[in-house]
Amino acid sequence: MSISPTRTNPAATAADAKANPAQSKISADYNSFLQLLTAQIRNQDPLKPMDSTQFVSQLAQLSQVEQTVQTNTNLKTIDAKLSAMGAMSDVALMGKTVSLASDRIELRDGQASTSYELAAPADKVTAIIKTEDGTELRRITGLPGRAGEKIALNWDGRDSAGLPVPDDTFRVEIDAQDADGNAVSYDTYPSTQVEQVRFSAQGQSLVLRNGEEVPSSLIVAVSG
Repeated sequence: MSISPTRTNPAATAADAKANPAQSKISADYNSFLQLLTAQIRNQDPLKPMDSTQFVSQLAQLSQVEQTVQTNTNLKTIDAKLSAMGAMSDVALMGKTVSLASDRIELRDGQASTSYELAAPADKVTAIIKTEDGTELRRITGLPGRAGEKIALNWDGRDSAGLPVPDDTFRVEIDAQDADGNAVSYDTYPSTQVEQVRFSAQGQSLVLRNGEEVPSSLIVAVSG
């Protein structure tokens, strides 16, 4: 388990890259506005001073620009803090067992487990275990067809001929059909372990033992 090295928070860096041009433009507009207003006051005709209503209106505009600059700075600070908090929460997941929607299933010590959830009741449910290249290894028939709940699915690590399969990561498909033979949609939720937290310009992601790399937002459950 490891954390990919970095000297800066890429999420914050990316946010800065987007925010800096806008911040610079607002600051430049603010400074230009202030200079023009100062020059206007300095060069006004003493016999025809600036209308007080116009002067107050320009001051109000100046105040609005100043508030915009300050708000943008505060939002930038908040965004950086939230990014740092998100990175730390992801680091806390290292070594944890997590569940997520995925078609991967890990065979370890001759045993594999996942769960599936049907979108509607099914009369016939079969799990199909395949290799990464799509070769079918095993069909597990007669599975429950209840909808709206996660149903455990266990595989004993043997192929259709009853021979043991070496530990590896495989794919699982659910063939679910209703009483009319129509396909019922589903999701599978395997468990795996977080091995690494990886940082990039797009943010942080979790590198999982099953070979997937996903954002932490896809994790639906965490155990010890």
